[in-house]
Amino acid sequence: MARDFAARAAAVELVIRAEQPSDAPAREALLDTTMGAIRFSRSSERLREGRLPALSLVAEMPGGLVGTVRLWHVRAGGLSRAVMLGPLAVDPAQQGFGVGAALMLSALATLRMQDCRAIVLVGDPPYYERFGFHARHARRLHMPGPFERHRLLGLPLEPGALDHAHGVLRPCGPSITQAVPERATASRAA
Repeated sequence: MARDFAARAAAVELVIRAEQPSDAPAREALLDTTMGAIRFSRSSERLREGRLPALSLVAEMPGGLVGTVRLWHVRAGGLSRAVMLGPLAVDPAQQGFGVGAALMLSALATLRMQDCRAIVLVGDPPYYERFGFHARHARRLHMPGPFERHRLLGLPLEPGALDHAHGVLRPCGPSITQAVPERATASRAA
């Protein structure tokens, strides 16, 4: 089913690519449109604050950016090499044409190549189950704030990757402040 949506997306000149720094204004405008200011108060935001994403993809069509998906390094007891997916957002005018599915399939393929073991997210079960996500995979995991249990979903990318995962999800991976000196050093070397 997800592949059908991706095929439809390909038919409308959709390009999925890595997000670039210049995409930030369009991405933020899209997230404001689709999620509003409430997105900053969600528990999943606690896992993103001050961190660089593990993966950030955008969907483009002639005329501009129409979708985004971002993933963040997380850890918990018994869980390593994992990411938290979100947000996934698609321009309301392009919803229903497979843009979200194309972003999801690209993200899943990239994460498999990067040796990621598991993905967790808070989202709509009927939408994400078509990609293999299920609440049973995240049954012993918790968010660092309020969340709806049935919406915390997991997808093991390796067999058994979520079998022993437990506890509160915590951010890990590089912070924004750690990246600034690295970028400055790289600029001087160039």
